[in-house]
Formats: sequence, C-alpha cells, structure tokens
Amino acid sequence: MEPLLESPLPPGAFEEASAEEKRSFIPQHKGVSYWKDAWRRLKKNYVAMVSLAVILFLILFAYGGPLFIPYHYDEQIRGSANLAPLEYAETELARIAGGERIFPHIFGTDTHGRDTLVRIMYGTRVSMLIGIMAAALTLVIGVLYGSVSGYLGGRVDLIMMRIVDVIYSVPDVLVVLLLAVTLKPLLAAFADANQTKLLGRLVIVLGPSIIAIFMAFALLYWTTLARIIRGQILQLKQQEYVIAARALGASNRRIILKHLLPNCVGPLVAATCLQIPIAIFLESFLSFLGVGVNAPMTSLGSLASDALGGMYTYTYRLIIPAAILSVMILSFNLFGDGLRDALDPRLKK
Repeated sequence: MEPLLESPLPPGAFEEASAEEKRSFIPQHKGVSYWKDAWRRLKKNYVAMVSLAVILFLILFAYGGPLFIPYHYDEQIRGSANLAPLEYAETELARIAGGERIFPHIFGTDTHGRDTLVRIMYGTRVSMLIGIMAAALTLVIGVLYGSVSGYLGGRVDLIMMRIVDVIYSVPDVLVVLLLAVTLKPLLAAFADANQTKLLGRLVIVLGPSIIAIFMAFALLYWTTLARIIRGQILQLKQQEYVIAARALGASNRRIILKHLLPNCVGPLVAATCLQIPIAIFLESFLSFLGVGVNAPMTSLGSLASDALGGMYTYTYRLIIPAAILSVMILSFNLFGDGLRDALDPRLKK
C-alpha cells in the first residue's frame, strides 16, 4: 500500500479565525419581520403611496373638516338658498357690513339653504364608513365560511362550494335593490317598536337603508373572500406544522385560528381592502336611486342624485361629489393592488 502524500499546507494554515475575521467574513444582517418587510416594499410602490396619501386626506377632510366650519349638514340658513360658490346671502352681507365675520360658502348652498361643503364632508364620511364596515362584515363571514370549507374538505367542501356557486349566479344588483326596498319599511317599523332596546337603537342610529345594505353584503358579497381563504387553507393544511399540531391533539378550531389563518393574513388584508371600493360604489349607487341613506343625512351618491334636478344650472353640485367618489374608489383600488403585491412573499425581490 502506497504511503499517503504529505500535505503541502503549512502547519498554521488551520488556526481558528479571530472574532474580527469572523465578523468581516460573515455579514451581520438585522432580522426583519414580515410586516416591516411588507412596508418596505410598499414604500417603493409610488402609486400605492400616493393613493394612501389621498385616502388619508379624504379621512381628514371627512372627519376633521366639519370641526372648522360653523355650519351643520342639516342646518338650513334662511335666505341662502341656491348660492353660488363663495357667494353670500343678502342677510349675510348685511351682517358683514355691520362688522360681523361670516364663514364663506366655499361650494355654495343647495335648494334648502344648506352649506354644500359641509354636506360633502359628511357625505364622504358616510360613504367611507359604510364601505369599511361592509368590507369588515364580508371579511368575517368569508373567513369563517372559507376556512371551514377548506379545512374539512371532502363532501363538506363540495357542498359548501356549490352553495357559493349558486350565490354567484344570483343577480346581485337586483337582490340588493329588492332588499333595500322591502326591508326599509320593516326595519323602520322594528325601530319604532324597539326604541329602548339595543337593536332598535342601532337601526335608528344607522338608518334602515344602511342596515339593508349591510344585510345585502352579508348575503351576497362574502363569496370572493371565502374562495380566497379556502384556496389558502387547502395549500397550508398539509404543511408539517399543521400535521404536528394535529398529532399533538390540537382541535380543529385551534389549528384554524392559531396556525392557518395567521399565515393567510396577507391575502386577506389585500382582499378586504379591495372590497371597500365595491361597498362604497354599491352604497352610492343605491343612494343615487333613492334607496340609500335617509334624509337629512347624506352620502356622495345622494348628493349626486339631488344635483340632477339642477344639472344644467348648478353643474358643480354634481361634479364635486362625483369627482370625490371617483377619486376615493380609485385610491382604494390602487392601494389595494399595491398592498396585495407588498404582502405576497412570492413577489419579494
């Protein structure tokens, strides 16, 4: 047997590296959480950031603007009907001549002498609030339905998804209109009979039409989120950590709530954000048709509907709420797209 060749390396070639050499050889990277990494990628999307800035501005406009205006949305100013933008009534001019300071009607007034600017602010608030609440409602129903369907699988999943297909085939606009028209008097009668109870007071505060809109979303508009969460659950339920949790005796409820849903939070947040403009558009559409919010409360859709009577004389009354509504829906859509890209780990660069 031939002897082994001696190593040509010097004796000190395998000495342990110093701490400084280790630090210089292995770069130290600070750990970044999932949300910080998503925020970093979202900040690089300039369209999404501009949309977020517009949404924040509309929130300040809707909730902070009325604090600086001395008028209320249902306040009828005597002698101030149909004023043009920045125009004063004769009584207001007389008060100004007497040394009194009068806040200008920046967008004029409507046929009842109500300040248009403050009504647009409240209308933006109502439309945005309904959109967010309806999206949250569809999120809860869609997550519960989709997670149960995807986790149980088999015949249960087959039956539950066929129910979703049936709901998809229903003409949603007609059902929403039918619900809004038929439930409005029933909810009004319920509120009158139960004024001292919690549900009765809730119907009185929100209004029968808004409750009917929420019911329509609870019946029809959760199906998209249910399909999204079902697909995520089907992919995740075969992972090793789910099998380990099941082997340790964890219940189905705990596995869904503690292991599966936290790993679906990215797609859920993005899909919910994209549901908000759908709800805003539906509410504005119903209010435009006259089955939305109850007067004197207003929304952007009802403001546009009220402006139709003077469309050729007071065109700005239609253009302003329609423009705000369009910008709001576009901003939520663009921000939802950017949020979906930022929360998707597969798009990480």
